[in-house]
Amino acid sequence: MPAYAALLRAINLGGRNKISMPDLRTLFEEGLGAKDVRTHVQSGNVVFRHGERSQARLAAAIEGRISDDLGLAITVLLRTPTELAEAVAGSPFATKGADLSTVHVTFLVDRPGAERVAGVDPAKFSPDEFAVIGRDVHVHCPQGYGRTKLSNAFFERKLGQPATTRNWKTVTTLAEMTGELT
Repeated sequence: MPAYAALLRAINLGGRNKISMPDLRTLFEEGLGAKDVRTHVQSGNVVFRHGERSQARLAAAIEGRISDDLGLAITVLLRTPTELAEAVAGSPFATKGADLSTVHVTFLVDRPGAERVAGVDPAKFSPDEFAVIGRDVHVHCPQGYGRTKLSNAFFERKLGQPATTRNWKTVTTLAEMTGELT
């Protein structure tokens, strides 16, 4: 049974889209038939195993359950243990010695088109940096994520994809958690 990390976009932010982690675990276990369900922090990270092999179908099923059970329209992005391990190993910023508290990954639903990626000039955002690798955008913000223009909303607009961003510590923790399920 495949393992996944579900990354829920924009929950428990500023009083919006409130979902308790126990309710979320119950939704995954009872509503979706997921196994070995664990949550990580309050920002909507769920690690689990499920028999569905299509990420698109599984994400749609999770979104549907959240809508039906909780009345919320939430975008869900999925990553496998392999995809998370590749994101960790392939980070151009973490691997070159950046302060890890300044490294983030913006996860996209789909790989953006080359023309969209080419349309964003990295030089305009210095000292902040980013690199689009597949469905992930690796972001380095030396002055802090709260000060950068390279926000989740920026990448959604420029790359034309729903997205959600996680800090490096969360990314590595989710990679470890999903790896334990394989």
